[in-house]
Amino acid sequence: MHKLLIFHDDKLLRTALTHRSYVHENPEVGEHNERLEFLGDAVLNFLSGEYLYRRFPTKGEDELTRRRSALVDEKQLAKFAVEIGLDSRMRLGKGAIRDGGLSNPNLLSSTFEAVVGAYYLDKNSNIEAVRAVIEPLFDSVPEEVFALRADVDSKNRFQEWVQRHITPTPPRYVTEQVGGSSHAPEFLARVIVGDKVYGVGRGRSKKIAEMAAAEDALARVKEQF
Repeated sequence: MHKLLIFHDDKLLRTALTHRSYVHENPEVGEHNERLEFLGDAVLNFLSGEYLYRRFPTKGEDELTRRRSALVDEKQLAKFAVEIGLDSRMRLGKGAIRDGGLSNPNLLSSTFEAVVGAYYLDKNSNIEAVRAVIEPLFDSVPEEVFALRADVDSKNRFQEWVQRHITPTPPRYVTEQVGGSSHAPEFLARVIVGDKVYGVGRGRSKKIAEMAAAEDALARVKEQF
């Protein structure tokens, strides 16, 4: 068993593995993992940023941002999830399993984030304990993964445009679920600079919707310049 799955509080781990669709079909189990997913996302963003800062002392901010995007994007986190065995341990509803949820990158990456958040709490919020199990996963990512991100993703490109033309403050994203089922939701994202909405996008995950909003914003500002 991977060290990231060894918990003092087994109930905390079960919650981290429990998707909303499972709770919908088994309401007696209690809480699903979305709050833990939120926490794990924050922990991973900090650890990945600090890791890259140390590992690449000569890289600038733009390159470090690209590499962090590659390190913690949905596809890569899903690979980490499979590597530690989450694909056989996620607690999904029967409908989600029928629809291929055990191999769904969105569900795998979200569960991985939830497990990281739960592990952080299980270790009494000791970031060093989390770092010890996460950095070996980061180390396993081949350089080719970063090379594939040589072309900056749409969110980073739009942020660079905003900071070059409008304000040093990064754009913000407002994202909400607007449809779909619990295991195949649809999200709507708006990217906002100041008080103005620059782009709107939809997708099956928050990340995809926000990327689509950034692409929409880039297309609009391109028409203006």
